[in-house]
Amino acid sequence: MQSTITLSNPTNFKFPPNSRLFLTNSHIFPPKKRISGGGGTRLCRPRMASSAGDFRVSSQFAGGGSGGGFCTLMEYVGKGGADVGDDLTVLFTHLQYACKRIACLVASPFNSNLGKQSGIGGGGGGSDRDAPKPLDIVSNEIILSSLRNSGKVAVMASEEDDAPIWLTDDGSFVVVTDPLDGSRNIDASIPTGTIFGIYNRLIEIDHLPVEEKALLNSLQSGTRMVAAGYVLYSSATILCASFGSGTHLFTLDHSTGDFILTHPNIKIPPRGQIYSVNDARYFDWPEGLRRYIDTVRQGKGRYPKKYSARYICSLVADFHRTLMYGGVAMNPRDHLRLVYEANPLSFLVEQAGGRGSDGKSRILSLQPVKLHQRLPLFLGSLDDMQELESYGDIQQKVNPGYEV
Repeated sequence: MQSTITLSNPTNFKFPPNSRLFLTNSHIFPPKKRISGGGGTRLCRPRMASSAGDFRVSSQFAGGGSGGGFCTLMEYVGKGGADVGDDLTVLFTHLQYACKRIACLVASPFNSNLGKQSGIGGGGGGSDRDAPKPLDIVSNEIILSSLRNSGKVAVMASEEDDAPIWLTDDGSFVVVTDPLDGSRNIDASIPTGTIFGIYNRLIEIDHLPVEEKALLNSLQSGTRMVAAGYVLYSSATILCASFGSGTHLFTLDHSTGDFILTHPNIKIPPRGQIYSVNDARYFDWPEGLRRYIDTVRQGKGRYPKKYSARYICSLVADFHRTLMYGGVAMNPRDHLRLVYEANPLSFLVEQAGGRGSDGKSRILSLQPVKLHQRLPLFLGSLDDMQELESYGDIQQKVNPGYEV
């Protein structure tokens, strides 16, 4: 992607004291026009410079040219784009709003005081859950509120709750989510993210008691997922989504509050040159995983170049880099959640041409048996994943007791 940035009078880059982050109402957009590309014709807006005071930014994406157009997330999912259906469009309207609020929350200079003000602390609510942190709880409440307000979600299951929450009998969808992955990194300003997966409600079990049908709806196999995504909160706020026909990246334009389609139908390279894992735990690994890492970082694997290690310890960030550059991201021990993390990210990587595995089986083929079920997770380029799994013994069997 090529971009040009022009600053006019950069020394006068000032905002009013009470200026709002999202200035949607202060912009008048030119009429939309139809452009073709990727999955068909979409209604998109002509490119224009976004401005705030004397600060102007003009972007030009590769292939677009000065006469091209940009497409927002809501235009993409609507009838002029992918046409995912009215109900799912309404759901995404509320979901992307929630993620914008979380993006503001994690960037706030006041979030370090949140724990002291809220008094949240102590252990997790259940034996299979991590201890909740203040930002986790607030992010969870933001998403819950948005999904309830959408009127389209029957059940929400969150990593932060012991049990799924039944929202409405009229909802068409089930949403599973990790509201704020990597929140332990907030104080160090390391990227964090939100992960979500969406299923259709199982109408055939509507007759069951509320608690039972809420749980069964949340324990659907990944093969039944209709959409999934993550939002990366980093130097840019990026929403990655798939509706079952490719994986697409949308970048938040803070001047308008719109997620803009910047990477349509991305494909993970068939092979990368990066592995992502906490290799300080090398001596806790099984023999097969150690042999694989030793081989590729010496350049003696199927790809005759030495691999590099890149590890952030933030699942969304490590996965996003792997999706863009190829390679493998992994946690070989029973740590990551099948329902909230493994299934949605495996859906996305498969739609981009890669593979998600627990080291032996395809993630999406696994049937969850517990809401907070944990497992090893390996995600990445197809050729890299096939080579990794060929070593056989790559799942860490013994948990030595460390948290990360």
